[in-house]
Amino acid sequence: MPITYNVHSGVQLENDIRFTLEVTPDKPSINAGGRMITDSDSLSFVYLLEDEDGYHYVKFGQDVWPLLVNTLKAEDDPTLQFGNIELTLKNFKEELEMLIFNIEGNDNYGVEFSKAVEEAFEEILKA
Repeated sequence: MPITYNVHSGVQLENDIRFTLEVTPDKPSINAGGRMITDSDSLSFVYLLEDEDGYHYVKFGQDVWPLLVNTLKAEDDPTLQFGNIELTLKNFKEELEMLIFNIEGNDNYGVEFSKAVEEAFEEILKA
C-alpha cells in the first residue's frame, strides 16, 4: 500500500533547492520515480517515489508553492532530504512545468485548483 509523505518546508541556497520530509521513510531502497501527478482535492502536486513494493507519494501543498516557482527557475532538479539521506528528484522540473501548463485554463482539475495554480505560477505561465 502506498505511503504519502507531506512536504511542509524547504530551503533555497542560490540554485540549490532542498525540500524536507519531517517523517523519514522506513524503506532504505526508496528512489526518485521521475513522475509527478496532482491531487486537486488537496490542492497538491504529488511526486512519485518508488521501491521494491511500488510507488509512494510526496505531496507538495500550497505552503511550498512559492519554492516550486523558484525550482522552475533554478538550473537543477531539487533534492528531497529526510534523515541523513538526500535524494535528487529527477525529472521534477519537467514534470511540474508540464503539469502547470496543462492545468492552466483546464477546469478538469477542478476550478479551485486551476485558479490556485494559475495565480501561484503566474510568473512561469507568462514567461
